[in-house]
Amino acid sequence: MGSRRCFTREFKQTVIHQLGTRSIAEICREYDIHQNIVNRWKREYESDPEKAFVGHGKLWKDDALIAQCERVIGRQALQIELLKKNVERLSLLRAEERRMRRSSP
Repeated sequence: MGSRRCFTREFKQTVIHQLGTRSIAEICREYDIHQNIVNRWKREYESDPEKAFVGHGKLWKDDALIAQCERVIGRQALQIELLKKNVERLSLLRAEERRMRRSSP
């Protein structure tokens, strides 16, 4: 069984403040957090901002950043492969067009 992640008060506040400008889905993907956790943090903060998020925790933002970078790299790798295939296909079409021009009188 895995260990539970703990987040700092500052991290939780950052996430809550980002809810004003970004969707909860974006934030959850970026930080690899479930929506229920963010909703609970939001309720805690709205009920009493001064006493919300008491305690110590570990910041997992680095892991979330690494995961996000890996997703970007994966997308870019797929785009590169697609572009390579398109370049190859265009090269074949151009070669065929040249052959057709040479063979026609």
